[in-house]
Amino acid sequence: MFDFLSSGRYDLLGAFWVTVQLTLYSAVGSLIWGTLLAGMRVSPVPLMRGFGTAYVNLVRNTPLTIIMVGSLLGLYQTLGFKLGADLSADIGFRLAVLAMVAYTGTFVCEALRSGINTVPVGQAEAARAMGLSFVQVLTLIVLPQAFRSVVAPLANVLIALTKNTTVASAIGVAEASFLMKNMVENETDALFAVFALIALGFIVLTLPTGLLLGWVSKRVAVKR
Repeated sequence: MFDFLSSGRYDLLGAFWVTVQLTLYSAVGSLIWGTLLAGMRVSPVPLMRGFGTAYVNLVRNTPLTIIMVGSLLGLYQTLGFKLGADLSADIGFRLAVLAMVAYTGTFVCEALRSGINTVPVGQAEAARAMGLSFVQVLTLIVLPQAFRSVVAPLANVLIALTKNTTVASAIGVAEASFLMKNMVENETDALFAVFALIALGFIVLTLPTGLLLGWVSKRVAVKR
């Protein structure tokens, strides 16, 4: 059933390794960017709050494919934005990470904002009464509790991010779905096997992540 793998024509492990790298880099970037956006959305500064709200509402409702292709056509081909050394093999990968960070960061932001809303207002007021600044209150009091309460939603965002890496094939990144397209074109007599193989690969990536972070969520949940 999977005889086409023995020919050595397809680097299945290499394609999924690219998917894993896309997920890891994008997850770290999205967590950082999403946290900054969440801080902007609850900021007392109207300009920052307005920017955060507008950015989240605009980007979150834009299809990832448009953001991905736009990063290639707009940033790279039009503006010459390369994100580092001009290595053609890596440009697509870097642009894909940037697009996914820009997109997924909005979902991280909203998950964190919901966690921030669970922190009792009195704690922030008490911290401000002690002379702490907004940034200190956010980083020392609010965010640590918010993160603990949104591990499960963040796990869902990470799983969605893993599946969204398939969109990177739109700009030529050689990840799992890009390989699947080539396999579908060449192995017309084994289409079911190809789809089952790629689906199994994504299940192997996402299922343990969901189980692990679900366990972590129960361990670190804030008792109220």
